Amino acid sequence: MGYVFAAPGQPVVPVIGSTDLFPVHRIYCVGRNYEDHAKEMGFSGREAPFFFAKPADAVLVVPEGKTVDMPYPPQTANFHHEMELVVAIGKGGRDIAAADASSHIWGYAAGLDMTRRDLQAEAKKQGRPWDTAKGFDLSAPLTPIRPVSKSGIVTSGRIWVKVNGQMRQDSDIGKLIWNVDETIEHLSKYFELQPGDLIFTGTPEGVAAVKPGDVMEGGVDRVGTFKVQVR
Repeated sequence: MGYVFAAPGQPVVPVIGSTDLFPVHRIYCVGRNYEDHAKEMGFSGREAPFFFAKPADAVLVVPEGKTVDMPYPPQTANFHHEMELVVAIGKGGRDIAAADASSHIWGYAAGLDMTRRDLQAEAKKQGRPWDTAKGFDLSAPLTPIRPVSKSGIVTSGRIWVKVNGQMRQDSDIGKLIWNVDETIEHLSKYFELQPGDLIFTGTPEGVAAVKPGDVMEGGVDRVGTFKVQVR
């Protein structure tokens, strides 16, 4: 018995300071998890967290010190950056208590939840899923993963992104509405988390459009930095 065509490769992310690779299982994302971003999107208050997903092969690895090209996706005229802390899960589980969540974290990355905002707005208006807005090819650029053994548990620190040298998003991880431990607790009620899962934890205020030729530089303190050019 064999495959009817060649099986696709396993999506992976490099690990900082190692030749090992982190195999990606699923990509989960948290919506509206900074208060000021929720307000700029027309919402307010500490609503219960909600989640959406990207395919595992949406990852676009951006090694530190290099500029990586990202294609401008089709079917959009309003392509937005959303800077985020990404949590890499190393131990799975279901119904994980917030008090135990940190023991499930293998490491962290700095990433972008790239969004076709016009498609998302139309999907919201029609009450339809966000897949075309959020889950397109290479919609999840991120740095190599920094293990917890090198970063420690990240509960605060600057998160930022510039476009063509101009600051767009500049906040602190400590401003998350639902912190990382609480996010893992909520997410694990809906899904049994697995080693290899990535969780994009939400974006601060300042999301805005980029166009071909724009250069995005960003990072998270103690985690990593990246540089991406839209083509």
